[in-house]
Amino acid sequence: MEGKQTAVEFLFRSLWQEPKDKMVWFSILKQAEAMEKDQIMDAHEQAYIDMNLSFRSADRAEEYYNETYGK
Repeated sequence: MEGKQTAVEFLFRSLWQEPKDKMVWFSILKQAEAMEKDQIMDAHEQAYIDMNLSFRSADRAEEYYNETYGK
């Protein structure tokens, strides 16, 4: 199963065609992807906590991210 494309990936791939320094853009993409992953996992963990299921929230957050986005 191929993962969903994030908005950050879409933006980067679209801008890749523009005349910019590709190494700078790539570095920014990697930083943004790491930030986005953390945000997604934090939101998933918070949902588990809110449902009183915090016993596996960190493990499930990583699993959810990998299953959804294929990283």
